[in-house]
Amino acid sequence: MARACLQAVKYLMFAFNLLFWFFLLLLLVFLLEATIAILFFAYTDKIDRYAQQDLKKGLHLYGTQGNVGLTNAWSIIQTDVYNATRVPDSCCLEFSESCGLHAPGTWWKAPCYETVKVWLQENLLAVGIFGLCTALVQILGLTFAMTMYCQVVKADTYCA
Repeated sequence: MARACLQAVKYLMFAFNLLFWFFLLLLLVFLLEATIAILFFAYTDKIDRYAQQDLKKGLHLYGTQGNVGLTNAWSIIQTDVYNATRVPDSCCLEFSESCGLHAPGTWWKAPCYETVKVWLQENLLAVGIFGLCTALVQILGLTFAMTMYCQVVKADTYCA
């Protein structure tokens, strides 16, 4: 009987360690996400300016030798138009090969970067609800892990 109790204690201590580390790692992830969210809202203007500058620098390299990945990314993302004589092909109303090199009348009038910003602002409620649901699941995970951890410690004191 004593041997079975000691084996149970060994198993519980192993489970105790896993629950404890799960709790700590989930807490770390939760705190990192919260910190990133706070910093994002605190520095929204700086992030916006940096994104625009970086995207404009990338447009200068659009279609150049050795920048196939950047060219494809520009064509996929369709961001802000910097150079009025050349835009990514995906900024054309009717997509065709090299349509961004000529015919400015066939280009989208509103910059894609601004359009995406407006879309995100319009859908901010959905993004916020998703973030709150994710936080709720993480908090429940933290609560359940700590509850199980306390039960293991409590069972260990009664068995030993």
